[in-house]
Amino acid sequence: MSSQTHKLFLEKWLTICSATTATATSAAKTTARAIVQAWTTLRDSLQSPSTEDPQQLHQTLQTLVNSQSSLHVAEPQAKLLLTLLQSPTSRRSFPLLLTLLYVWVRKSHNLNPTIVDSVLRILSSTPSDDAIFPQSLLLLGAFSSSPSISEKTKTLCLEMMVGLLVGVNKSKLFVEMPRVLAGIGYALSSSVTVHSVEMLGFLFRIWGKGEGCVAHGLMVLYLFDWVVENLIGFGYSDKMGVLIREGFGRFKEEHASFAVFMAAVGVIRALERRGVGAGLVSGMGVKDCVVGRIEGLVSDLVSRRLRFGYGDDNEGDGVEEDRLLLRCVSLGLARTVAFSGHSSLFVCLALALLSEIFPLPRLYQSVFEKSGESGGVELKEIREHLDGVLFKEAGAVTGVLCSHYALADEESKNVVENLMWEYCGDVYSGHMRLAVMLKGEKDVLLEGLEKIAESAFLMVVVFALAVTKHKLNSSFSQEIQMDVSLKILVSFSCMEYFRHVRLPEYLETIRKVVAGVKNEHACTSFVNSMPSYSDLTNIPDQKTNYLWSKNEVQTARILFCLRVIPTFVECLPSLVFRNIVAPIMFLYMEHPNDKVARASHSVFMTFMTMGKDSEENDKASLKELLVFHYMQRSLVGYPGITPFEGMASGVVGMVQHLPAGSPAIFYCIHSLVEKANKLCSEVFTHEADAWKKWQGEPEPSKKLMDLLLRLLFLVDIQVLSDLMKLLAQLITKLPRDAQNIVLNELYSQVADSDDVVRKPILVSWLQSLSYLCTKATDQNATYRKSTSEDSLTLASIADPLNSRRTNARL
Repeated sequence: MSSQTHKLFLEKWLTICSATTATATSAAKTTARAIVQAWTTLRDSLQSPSTEDPQQLHQTLQTLVNSQSSLHVAEPQAKLLLTLLQSPTSRRSFPLLLTLLYVWVRKSHNLNPTIVDSVLRILSSTPSDDAIFPQSLLLLGAFSSSPSISEKTKTLCLEMMVGLLVGVNKSKLFVEMPRVLAGIGYALSSSVTVHSVEMLGFLFRIWGKGEGCVAHGLMVLYLFDWVVENLIGFGYSDKMGVLIREGFGRFKEEHASFAVFMAAVGVIRALERRGVGAGLVSGMGVKDCVVGRIEGLVSDLVSRRLRFGYGDDNEGDGVEEDRLLLRCVSLGLARTVAFSGHSSLFVCLALALLSEIFPLPRLYQSVFEKSGESGGVELKEIREHLDGVLFKEAGAVTGVLCSHYALADEESKNVVENLMWEYCGDVYSGHMRLAVMLKGEKDVLLEGLEKIAESAFLMVVVFALAVTKHKLNSSFSQEIQMDVSLKILVSFSCMEYFRHVRLPEYLETIRKVVAGVKNEHACTSFVNSMPSYSDLTNIPDQKTNYLWSKNEVQTARILFCLRVIPTFVECLPSLVFRNIVAPIMFLYMEHPNDKVARASHSVFMTFMTMGKDSEENDKASLKELLVFHYMQRSLVGYPGITPFEGMASGVVGMVQHLPAGSPAIFYCIHSLVEKANKLCSEVFTHEADAWKKWQGEPEPSKKLMDLLLRLLFLVDIQVLSDLMKLLAQLITKLPRDAQNIVLNELYSQVADSDDVVRKPILVSWLQSLSYLCTKATDQNATYRKSTSEDSLTLASIADPLNSRRTNARL
């Protein structure tokens, strides 16, 4: 159905515009032949009344009603329908006949007044019946809005409509809401002002306390959009004046606030689209009046809801009304331009996003309270939310929030920022606790919650970027900038688990805020925001066994922190690093995820490589103290948990930045050689040809050997002699072929070295080492293939080029 056809039948258009979930509609199409045949059957039934079958008549009329969008009812067909309407046997088909007459009214430009009067007489003489109420209301409304009908007849139609609305069962209104609202909409767009006040008041009083839904709100919005557009188009300024004064001039307690709000937004939409501002109505600014009503409703709502933050309070009157109004505010403002800079609109949007569009804290609490049940209710609620219009328009609402951020006053900005950062912390704690509690028992439930949280993460990022653009500049003090940067970093760490896409906005915000956290107080505050070692390794009130490394939500947050800390580690006091960072760093070095373990090693390496000149004595001594624990942790987990690249970076940073001759460096070297000796012994004892693996992709023992060879060119001269001695002992114990590989690499590295101090020492040592390897045949007899291969002369050792043992030349 085209958009024009949608608006032709107002109830259809309202139904489509108010769809709150994605529903597949596949209406069966009626062929032209079937339509012609249906009209023929109706005419035949009038010509032979004795053979008229009520059942067949009903089916025939239903065929025509089903083709409403493409059906054209001309005057002859209207007369035929009128005749059937007067037939006593067609009582069962009365609603269908009224519907077809409604099609005639909406699709005809010039209505026959005789037919109209006859229909009105029949309706006025027909007893009030809920079964025909919606069709009667729709038809009367269509009559009242038709330009070809007299004012007198329109007034009569409106009087009949008021009578129908007053006497109808309220439950019928909710069942037939699209047709009820469409009928009232037709009446409000009529040129007659009589009964407009009653009609408008009845519309706003349809919903009582706790009644209504988002779909109803959207219907009201698009209804008033349609009504105002028609009033403007036909130039009915008097009717517009009545609409504005009665609907929005003053708010009445019995009126449903969500309906008044959405009606106001509909008016604004039509005015903006038409380009009509104040002055349409004599002596009254239409737009100013409507905007004033919107701001008044929202201000009252914000003052009530801020007492509870973004969370949902489960007590007190009006909670459901406030929640519905919050939802309607978010959807309404997303469907119109930023027509007001009123700060209450900005705060209200934030409350709607945090409590209704992304209601994670409330959902977590619901699951906790019903943890002993099956979880079906929560799962159903989550699925409905994911399919609902609120969640699907989260991006648009977030965009409006950021647009209003620039217009809001500083106090409101601070309020919303604090709400946002608090929300991030609550989402982290709630999701982590829930994930630990369920432990794979309700994966579908967790997946649904994570989909909501992923979108919430995007909202937080976009909002945080807007905050940084506004506050991280010279117009704000360094203290404010530092505080904002810190809060954004902490919030991002809480939401890190839900980051599954690469966002330019995220990277831009991170760059801005990391640059802002550069003093001791801010850095210490960020570190203090991390969960403590005790919190990381223990979950309170958890009866089952808990393994910290399996807590993915917590791990994601710590990984974020481990990546951020190196950017400002030089600003951290030694005491803070030792008491808070170091325990967490060493704990996560044992994490099975290689990415997490490498980040921990990176923190250690960054701490070790801080410049010596600006170093405090306590920080220098802390470096040496940490080395012993670092080497123990790293080597115990190697190979397996400890990533070699991470450990290598830590070792290199250590030997280059600790004081020359530091006992910690000696301990590091001895530990590495001891570990390498152990690995090589295990490998070559159980696998004689293990040396072949050293020629391809390096395995753990070979990687460790390469690191030791690299250290020959990095350690200070005071440590070098000890390293050469330990390496010589290690290499001479290797099988002959493994020795060849190591010696070749040593020759190559020494030959390429430009270190004029170190190179002569290494050349002499390498020649002696080659000699020692030759003399170590007795100790390595296990690895020999034949004794004849080891009958080498001193001359061959002195001339490595002619020896089968070495291929590289110094």
